[in-house]
Amino acid sequence: MRKGQYRFVAGFLLVPVVLYLTFVIWPYIQTFGYSLTDWKGQSQTFDFVGLDNYKALFQDDIFMGAIWHNILFLVFIPVITILLALFFAFMLNAGGRSRAGGVSGVAGSRFYKVVYFFPQVLSLAILAVLFGAVYRSDSGGMLNGFLVKLGLVDANNPVEWLNEPDFVLWALILVVVWHGVGFYLVLFSAAMQSIPRDIYEAALIDGAGRSQSFFRITLPLLWDSVQTAWVYLGIAAMDMFILVSTMTSGEFGGGPDHASEVMSTVMMRNFLYYGKSGYACAMGVVMLLLTLILSVVMLRATRRERVEF
Repeated sequence: MRKGQYRFVAGFLLVPVVLYLTFVIWPYIQTFGYSLTDWKGQSQTFDFVGLDNYKALFQDDIFMGAIWHNILFLVFIPVITILLALFFAFMLNAGGRSRAGGVSGVAGSRFYKVVYFFPQVLSLAILAVLFGAVYRSDSGGMLNGFLVKLGLVDANNPVEWLNEPDFVLWALILVVVWHGVGFYLVLFSAAMQSIPRDIYEAALIDGAGRSQSFFRITLPLLWDSVQTAWVYLGIAAMDMFILVSTMTSGEFGGGPDHASEVMSTVMMRNFLYYGKSGYACAMGVVMLLLTLILSVVMLRATRRERVEF
């Protein structure tokens, strides 16, 4: 067995590696190749243009603005989602006190976990329809109707949340956060359940409050889970195609006046609407590189010595 172990392992790995190279790596290579051409997407004839598409990208104000919007999503979506998920997970697992004086979750914590996780079972298409009704630009919209009742908005002049350049990005961020908090709450709750209660009870005896228990015990022991969540949320923030294309105005979204444009919507518009497929492939390569770079930077920046118990 020892003599044939390498052949044994290679036999099991051969098919998965071939499939991965064929359906994952090869399309990346093809995309990079097309990005160096003036391919229109309608035929197999094209000319080699070198780095002209990449030079044009950095002179494209719309694409550069889309990169900035993705960076804003990259900053605010992970931070807000992780902070809320950590807070709720801590309260549901260690935020209460049992009758015996020990540490437990708040009353009704099991019910709250189900309620918080419920948005995660909804598809993004359903979310777009749901929040389209919430942000509807008349007094019949849920948000405008609520603000009209409070007297904060004039019923004859409601806020057009998805058509206001100052509000549209924040409206989209709210949708992503509302959708994602429940999933990461469950992720952090599962990690918290592996933390011995004795640690919290010892801290409680020493006079530690909830905030001290959270920052001195919970957060250090959950750091690996937080790091993983940050990377996944960062990747989601670099995409945002479905919500932007379905909830905002314009071809493939991005409105009003490109105020909610992201890299994926610009890429799809150039690929399918303008017929600049080679140019769109260059955008895809830039998106891939930025996502890889940001993932590595996040992992490096959040790396710390593992805390064990």
